[in-house]
Amino acid sequence: MGDVHIVRRRALAAALQESGIDAALITRLVNVRYLTGLASSNAALLVWADGSATLATDGRYAGTAAAVCPDLETVIDRRTALVLAERAAAAPAQVLLGFEDHHVTVRQHGDLTAVGDTLTLTSLDQAVERLRTVKDETELDLLRRACAITDAAFEAVLPRIRPGMTERELAVALERQMVDLGAEAPAFDSIVAAGPNGAVPHHRPGDRPIAEGDLVTMDFGARCDGYHADMTRTVAVGRVADWQRETYELVAAAQQAAVQAAVDGAETRAVDAAARDLIREAGHGDHFPHGVGHGVGLEIHEAPLMGYDKTGRLSDRATITAEPGVYLAERGGVRIEDTLAVRADGPEILTKTTKDLLVV
Repeated sequence: MGDVHIVRRRALAAALQESGIDAALITRLVNVRYLTGLASSNAALLVWADGSATLATDGRYAGTAAAVCPDLETVIDRRTALVLAERAAAAPAQVLLGFEDHHVTVRQHGDLTAVGDTLTLTSLDQAVERLRTVKDETELDLLRRACAITDAAFEAVLPRIRPGMTERELAVALERQMVDLGAEAPAFDSIVAAGPNGAVPHHRPGDRPIAEGDLVTMDFGARCDGYHADMTRTVAVGRVADWQRETYELVAAAQQAAVQAAVDGAETRAVDAAARDLIREAGHGDHFPHGVGHGVGLEIHEAPLMGYDKTGRLSDRATITAEPGVYLAERGGVRIEDTLAVRADGPEILTKTTKDLLVV
């Protein structure tokens, strides 16, 4: 993947040239990983506008850095950001240094400022995050794999759902199955919400037993080589009441509308509105309290964000979720979610599990 990371660093260098910034100091670990391939708990990266770069990490990751990015100049020093700032300050001319002001603390900013008068700090304005919204084919392949494992785990666990099984037992079964199928880990703490607990969008699975007549919402995903899948399915246990079927059909229609609206160039708020308007017209506007989706990749929640109050546009090869829900206090709820890639010829659905109402 070395060539991929070189291409990404060149794209950042081009953005620096366009904005008149001499160099970028990257301190968010997820962004360092995106640009170098190194996953660590202590690293920083200095990228110059000409495309040259220096990585800093500590001795724990020296061997890993040498293996993952052998052609990248590496400095071994625990003061990763400061040692790179000192490198920049040693340049023969004044340096306009972009930094990640959404990540650097006030104290760290003071330390960087004190490095020397030859440095002038300026915001990078989340330049790396903007690059990350458009996935390359290497990333898309990893996301496809993570989503395929997620689908397979659901298929394997579905026949085991029964009355008396607790939410926690079901969550553990899903997570264990994903790892057994090849995931490096679950993408996030799985949500399993049965019966009335389904009215809580981010319910933490507990000891409540699943009961006959429950709707059970499962929100989970696999992580593969750092890339996250995110899928939600709601199933019925034993029998389906009229209100449950009506709610499910409404959410399924809203989710399909959001997927169809997720095209190259679409405003993010328009994707949200495609689902939200259907739910509001059905009288459940107050029962859909969150945005319709979010970007997904090296982070489970990343740009772009899609909500009624969000701005921005989707682009080809952005990977996002579409996850409307309706939550009815003391009764239960329904959420249906897919991970998908925006493509010029229509969205590519990466999570392929059926969205028909399943009764177990």
